[in-house]
Amino acid sequence: MTFSILTVCTGNICRSPLAEQLLRRELAELDVAVTSAGTSALVGHPMDDRAAEYSRELGGDPDSHVARQLTPDIVRGSDLILVASRRHRSAVVEMLPRASRFAFTVREFARLLDTVNADDRAVVAAQPDLASRLEALVDIAASNRGVAELPLNASDDDIVDPFRQSDDIYAESVEQLVPAVRSISPVLRRASAGFA
Repeated sequence: MTFSILTVCTGNICRSPLAEQLLRRELAELDVAVTSAGTSALVGHPMDDRAAEYSRELGGDPDSHVARQLTPDIVRGSDLILVASRRHRSAVVEMLPRASRFAFTVREFARLLDTVNADDRAVVAAQPDLASRLEALVDIAASNRGVAELPLNASDDDIVDPFRQSDDIYAESVEQLVPAVRSISPVLRRASAGFA
């Protein structure tokens, strides 16, 4: 069974497709499907030019991206949802309340993965296949929400929206997104192999 990761932002032309493409690249050897959508998507549009440029610089492939609207069916079909901001997480959970267990901001999920300990890794390793191991990891991250150290400001879990903003804001958005994705990807790869 393929494990499904969904990334979400507002228009689905900047943050979420960049996260999607980076995750897809970094998890290419795994049986993982990575897609994206927007809560107010600019349906049918390609990636924003600056986002596409960043994607290419980081090894992504932005050329085939077409923005799509987030729907309850897309949420239901996802095993892990990584959103750009707490507002997007709220929109996801409004569509499907049980998604509160598998929807995180990208930066929050990266922070929560830092709390995974040896006992957690043993639980993940005991699962019979890749999808089950990654589902167990997501469950552990959700359970650790009350254990993990919170950021000084709740907004520190958000990624600033760069759409129609200055180059400096765009760079800030990328500087918030990319390290979080690069922190998440190796943990997902190790978990998929049972932390072997």
